[in-house]
Amino acid sequence: MAWIYLIMAGLLEIVWVIGLKHSHGFTVLIPSVITAALILLSFFLLSKSFHSVPIGTGYAVFTGLGTVGTVAAGMLFWGETINLWKIFFVALMITGIIGLKVSQADPET
Repeated sequence: MAWIYLIMAGLLEIVWVIGLKHSHGFTVLIPSVITAALILLSFFLLSKSFHSVPIGTGYAVFTGLGTVGTVAAGMLFWGETINLWKIFFVALMITGIIGLKVSQADPET
């Protein structure tokens, strides 16, 4: 269950980072309130995952998922540049996230 919490927290990170863009520095009320609520929920789920997932692994996976998802959203929806180097390094991050999960010392988490 801890890994489910961690993945959900990472996916929510993607959404709240996008929300930061739409809140315009927390100056637009509705996107700001939604973004703040998603930040709280994301960190709540992250903290729940730390009951079983080591903190270093958990935080790396959390930020890695958020980074990969945010970069992908930027390329797909906001016209950010797409090039082979960017795709290579995003793939490298995904490989690292998978590697952290596979190398987990405790098979029950």
